[in-house]
Amino acid sequence: MKILSAKFVKSAAQAAHYPDDNLPEIAFAGKSNVGKSSLINVLVRQKSLARTSNTPGRTQLINFFTVNDRYSLVDLPGYGFARVPEAVRKNWRPMVESYLAGRKTLKLVILIIDARREPSQEDMDLANWLIMNRIPFLFVLTKIDKLSKNELNASLRRFHATSGLPDDFSPVLFSAKTGEGREVVWAEIDKAI
Repeated sequence: MKILSAKFVKSAAQAAHYPDDNLPEIAFAGKSNVGKSSLINVLVRQKSLARTSNTPGRTQLINFFTVNDRYSLVDLPGYGFARVPEAVRKNWRPMVESYLAGRKTLKLVILIIDARREPSQEDMDLANWLIMNRIPFLFVLTKIDKLSKNELNASLRRFHATSGLPDDFSPVLFSAKTGEGREVVWAEIDKAI
């Protein structure tokens, strides 16, 4: 995928504030600090399109970006151990579920998991919710550069054992550091669109 332009459009918490839904959308979901923003930045080859942070929970709104004026990438707030006020954290699930259930232009959800961790209950709850609502999704295991080949193989075995999903839900392996997996993710996005 040749990126001619990628730009931030807006942040929103409610459907009334989303951009006009005339472009196909790819959403990025996962726990706080799994590398959603880094994955977006590597995909579009821009270092700071999506804000990254070492502090979990920095993305607290739904962030919309356009690519080549042809489709949108959507960075969803992370779930899990974010150090944010409880009131903000309570709003995240309804905000994200409302977006996922109601966005007619949504073509694919990229569900991101840190390869060093096994899928959490929250990861599997979201995957099962997507299956139940017939929303296509793709698992991406990030931070694979932090694992040896043996550790990565063990991580894949844990993923399959923990997820309980059919083998055709094999994850894409991705490294923001090396760019490994970038073309595979783009191929899946192209298929979905």
